[in-house]
Amino acid sequence: MTLQQLEYIVAVDNYGTFLSAAESLGVTQSTLSTLVQKLECELDVVIFDRNSRPVRPTAIGSKVLAQARSVLFNARQLEEIVKSERNSDEGEIRMSISPTIAPYITPKLFKYINDKYHNISIRAFEMSRDEIVSKLKLAEIDMAIMSYPFCDSDLLEIPLYKERFFAYVSPSSPLYAQENVDMQTMPRETLWGLKEEISLQRQVPEICDKDLDHVTIYEAGNIPTMMMLVDANGGFTAIPELHIDLLRDGHRQNIRPFVNPVPHRDVSLFVRKDYVRERIINIMAEVIKHIIPEKMIDQRLLKYSIHL
Repeated sequence: MTLQQLEYIVAVDNYGTFLSAAESLGVTQSTLSTLVQKLECELDVVIFDRNSRPVRPTAIGSKVLAQARSVLFNARQLEEIVKSERNSDEGEIRMSISPTIAPYITPKLFKYINDKYHNISIRAFEMSRDEIVSKLKLAEIDMAIMSYPFCDSDLLEIPLYKERFFAYVSPSSPLYAQENVDMQTMPRETLWGLKEEISLQRQVPEICDKDLDHVTIYEAGNIPTMMMLVDANGGFTAIPELHIDLLRDGHRQNIRPFVNPVPHRDVSLFVRKDYVRERIINIMAEVIKHIIPEKMIDQRLLKYSIHL
């Protein structure tokens, strides 16, 4: 039984003939008759007395038609609810942002939403990648911003921006005297790297190879902590481009660009594929376009609205 079949029997009852009902639905009379007969077979009842002119429902057919009209009404109500939810710009957004992205997005995101969208409330959490994916699939959060590339048939990825990485170098390192840090020849044994879910090495495949066996790992670190490790112990680490604006002048002198190749990360918004709040997704895209430099924004996000 389908909604289409219910629409067909209601049309026959409204128009009194199979031909007029078929014309109103834009289908052939044979198509209409076939689907009505299939429904009658499935229910094991005769819905219409085809010998009467105009066609009239049988006694049991009248009850079926009454219920069909009720089902179709509720189906239309459901469509209206989804449509309203899709276009709504109010309510709560439960979202997660990975720890190496949150410092550059979260403060300005809250300010933008609070200033412009008074009917939206945000609950934001920092989580590891695996925890983010798990909570998205369980619908415990609505969306997430992270940079780890992976394929998952249950999630929809919306590219937001591309961010370069730069080297933060200790003045005691030989790299400090150089204008840039060559990825092919850099001394990997003095590279400080973050581990597991907040691993910049995982986000930047160019630095993640078999030569990293001797890289010093700090398991629970964050970017400022990694910089302090470099300041105290020498060597260098990788920091995202957006972190440079947060540095004091003394620390900015320690920045060197990576070359050959230039490492970067692609930051995306992730939602479940059954997520329907299209307006909220576009508001989040609006926020990103406001707080991230235009040169970094994905070109599709700049040109087009997001349609789910």
